[in-house]
Amino acid sequence: MLKDFRNFVMRGNVLDLAVAVIIGVAFGAIVSSFVKDILMPPIGLLLGRVDFANLFISLSGESYSSLAAAQAAGAPTINYGVFINTIINFIIVAFAIFLVVRLASNLSKPKEEAPAAPTTKECPHCLSTVPLKATRCMYCTSDLS
Repeated sequence: MLKDFRNFVMRGNVLDLAVAVIIGVAFGAIVSSFVKDILMPPIGLLLGRVDFANLFISLSGESYSSLAAAQAAGAPTINYGVFINTIINFIIVAFAIFLVVRLASNLSKPKEEAPAAPTTKECPHCLSTVPLKATRCMYCTSDLS
């Protein structure tokens, strides 16, 4: 059973999948940091100094100065600012994956060759196919020039 498991794990597909998952997790962390630390602060500044990570609704009815204060008090909250950040993360990751898949499909397409020049032509008299360089039809002996 151990030998079968080792053979399963060492197959190319499983190793490729493992590498893809690890790289995907690392890429997700980079995108999360990009959204949280670089993209959202200028957007929040443009919208009147809004910190999206601190946008929440307290379900307890009390008012809190920040999401951290509400969570420290144990108040139930709807964290819609964090949800907005997560949606932006998803859109960026989905777009990056779209670009990678599109690039891979473009690279895997066989290049179309130009159509070959014709090597035959049709006799206008008997409609037989004759070589392109022929000056007389080999079937009806008509002049083709």
